[in-house]
Amino acid sequence: MAIFDPTSIFRLYASRRVNKLNKLDPVAAQEKLLLGMVRKCSATKFGRAHNFSSIKTVRDFQRAVGLRTYEDFWLEFWKDSFPLLEHCSWPGTIPFFALTSGTTTGTTKYIPFTREMMRANSRAGLDLLSFHVVSQIDSTVCSGKSLMLGGSSDLNELAPGIHSGDLSGIVTQNMPAWVSPWSLPPRSIGLMKDWEKKITLLAEIAVREKITAISGVPSWLNLFLARLTELKGVQDTDLGELLPDLQLLIHGGVSFMPYRQQYERFLQNSNAEMREVYPASEGFIAMADGSHHQGLRLCLDHGLFYEFVPADDVNQVNAPRHWLQNFETDLNYALVVSSCAGLWSYIIGDTVRFVNRHPPRLIVTGRLSYSLSVFGEHLIGEELETAVTSAAAEIGCSINDYTVGAVVPQDPLSPGTHIFLVEFSQSIISDEQQADFVTLLDEQLGLLNDDYQAHRAEGYGLSKPRLTCLKPGAFEAWMKGRGKLGGQHKVPRVVLDPELFGSLQKYMQDNNHEALPESS
Repeated sequence: MAIFDPTSIFRLYASRRVNKLNKLDPVAAQEKLLLGMVRKCSATKFGRAHNFSSIKTVRDFQRAVGLRTYEDFWLEFWKDSFPLLEHCSWPGTIPFFALTSGTTTGTTKYIPFTREMMRANSRAGLDLLSFHVVSQIDSTVCSGKSLMLGGSSDLNELAPGIHSGDLSGIVTQNMPAWVSPWSLPPRSIGLMKDWEKKITLLAEIAVREKITAISGVPSWLNLFLARLTELKGVQDTDLGELLPDLQLLIHGGVSFMPYRQQYERFLQNSNAEMREVYPASEGFIAMADGSHHQGLRLCLDHGLFYEFVPADDVNQVNAPRHWLQNFETDLNYALVVSSCAGLWSYIIGDTVRFVNRHPPRLIVTGRLSYSLSVFGEHLIGEELETAVTSAAAEIGCSINDYTVGAVVPQDPLSPGTHIFLVEFSQSIISDEQQADFVTLLDEQLGLLNDDYQAHRAEGYGLSKPRLTCLKPGAFEAWMKGRGKLGGQHKVPRVVLDPELFGSLQKYMQDNNHEALPESS
């Protein structure tokens, strides 16, 4: 059944909104937002402890409020009264907690999520849609349904009126009723925790529904498209054939670099536009307002105040703290946020690099935990992504997923090494291709990082990388075995825990997921 298409009406709003954003003074907008939140929270436990009533400038705020991690907040302000956080770091009672786990450690975190944050995220979503319809003048994206591939929308009640769950679940459960004609999945499927069954049912729905927009983490989008390809009985993942009405593909959650070549192939016969977003449990941070070469545009007026700390200095007692008034481009920063959910100067764990000042646009370079420097090589996530992706492209292959760990030798005089577990999209990778991949990877890392090159010189301190080639579907099976299949769960790019990395290697060996090399 056809649904009402409000795209032309929405485009009027979108044009005004984009025009307003283009005229927005980033510094003034951020200062106004921060000081407004500070005033609102002056009577909270956190506000009283940090004398919020006397804060008049951003500099006052930075002097009064130190940088904090999740553990700092938990021990100092949340633990004793959790889950009933009343007037703690935000006025009123926190109604929701978005669950997020450290990808490498698995430790569950409960990130406060308020009604104000709900509205902020909704406005950010409208901004994303606005950028799309303004740039694509023929778009009728609202003429069909939008499919969101998220985690289970089932929430756990921690106390009366207080719930926890996946961020996507919190958003879905609180979606206005008027949105339902344009959104998928239906509630019955959204509640499912069995990801494989959920994907199959969504693929079946996609066969018969008019899907004009789809969003999700790239690796889980891959699984959905694979199921849809099977159901339609076609040979190739061609979005022009699989989803002929698709106009917008939204991806985020992980670096798109390893997947870009693959998706450009998927979309070569489609009119759909790709747009990247940078959402987090702490808030909606940035989105693509132009091409992927321009970085992601920072959301300036949606309940988040941003600070930027040089990534190498983030653990210092008096680490330098920048904001939009004094940040620099082309530096690797740890991202720090203060939010309308009661986070203050909170280190979220991501690292970013700005590529533009007006408007502020950034690239996510990795995680603080994803830097690899077991031997002093100081590799960051962005360098690993670039090297792996370019090496794969050079041998004519694309990547489904990968992870890397370090092996410290028993003999202190022997050099250490990095082991890359790589799942290529192709099922057969020849001996020659594998050898070329390792050589190219090694060369790229040396070109990108002087410290790596110095440690590799004549094998001093670090030997050539080693490759374990995995069969397609290997990481999916591993994630399923850990109970982390689907939704917001991601394959860790760097595993620093030797025990976890060893268990990952053993799992791949024991379950026959390693691809046997074949001669070229």
